[in-house]
Amino acid sequence: MARAWQPDRVAAIGRARCSRPVIFAAGAVAVATVAVGVAVHAGGGALGTATPPFVAHWGPTAHPLAAVSVAAVAAGAWAVPRVVVLPRALFVLALFVLALGLGLSVNLARHGVHGWTAIFDTGPGGSFEAKNEYLPGLPELSYGVRFYLDRFAELVPGAPVNVAGHPPGPLLLVHGLGITTPAQLAALCIGTGALSAPLTYVLGTRLAGEAAGRRAGMLFAVCPLPLLFGVTSMDAVFMTLGTVAACLLVGPGARSRALGAAALAVAALFSWALLAVGAWAVVITARRAGVAAAVRLALGCAAAVAVLNGALAIAYGYDPVGTLRATEMVYRNSLASIRPYPFWVFGSPVAWAVTLGPPIAAALLTGLTRRQAPAQALALVVAVAAAGGFTKAETERIWLFLVPLACAAAAPAVPGQRLRWLVALLLAQTLAVELLFDTVW
Repeated sequence: MARAWQPDRVAAIGRARCSRPVIFAAGAVAVATVAVGVAVHAGGGALGTATPPFVAHWGPTAHPLAAVSVAAVAAGAWAVPRVVVLPRALFVLALFVLALGLGLSVNLARHGVHGWTAIFDTGPGGSFEAKNEYLPGLPELSYGVRFYLDRFAELVPGAPVNVAGHPPGPLLLVHGLGITTPAQLAALCIGTGALSAPLTYVLGTRLAGEAAGRRAGMLFAVCPLPLLFGVTSMDAVFMTLGTVAACLLVGPGARSRALGAAALAVAALFSWALLAVGAWAVVITARRAGVAAAVRLALGCAAAVAVLNGALAIAYGYDPVGTLRATEMVYRNSLASIRPYPFWVFGSPVAWAVTLGPPIAAALLTGLTRRQAPAQALALVVAVAAAGGFTKAETERIWLFLVPLACAAAAPAVPGQRLRWLVALLLAQTLAVELLFDTVW
């Protein structure tokens, strides 16, 4: 018997065929970029990282607790088809537990329990990067919050690198919570970062419906980037703040958008990069509701940022313009000065996309070929960031805040029946990278 005419199926096959050349072309660019990075580095060229375009250091090792990591990864792959069909409340809770459990388990593989806190530990056995993190910056608050905000622009040049590279929000949060030890700071990052899993579900649901939202949340929970670079990084906190703003900015009604603009203003006090979430939401709004609505949203976001910074300037003497200039000067005189733009304009997005996971990156490109607004908005943000040279290398960590947006944009292109296999591939990639490379964070 001849198969009945199925226009939806034919359209789906057509879209798949349309996306394949784009995926193959992107894969070729990625392979070429990695090959150039390896060749230049092997020849003694200075590209600014240990394994360009990636920031991780080659160094295979395994702690005895790596057996726990393997068991957790296997359990995670087994649990996905069971978790994804749970009632909504249980699903949200399970997402958080899954993201938290996988993150902790995977980060046992190299250094055991100490691996959870080493990045913030300036003592013997701690990370070489710890001196650049936030705890060494706490003495800058010795004279109180008012002095810190009033003199922040002047303090930037002498501050630890990560304090100098961001607005005053992160250190204010650490100080306000009374955090003084590596374990306390790690707990903040790990717990807050895991919240992005259920938030990604909310974001995916608002963008493409319940089924896509569930897939988005699951993709985030098993995505290599947050598992490898988010569990012990303050960027995990930035990611969650940015995802809250994104959920509100694309939510229904003027009230949600107004709250989103306020959340974006607060988030931008932690990382300048989070302003990109506002740009992402504006592009989606332009596609869905027209240019006029997008302009109103952009003006609302700009007003919220201006009001918050203005209020801090009046109340505490905070100088946001001077801070931005001081931060830019620190960045220009950092490792970025030896990272050549022609390589990193490709290297930055390639490193981010490969560590995001090829299955997620391929689904993103599929959404792009289908002209889906979330995928187009994310592609524009990534292109502008790469072309502008705002970040050259370390995008596995610095662009961590884009992961929930990527998972939400990729989810509609991920068939539900293939989710188990995608999860298995992503978790296998995560564990392999953790065992073979020192990802620093």
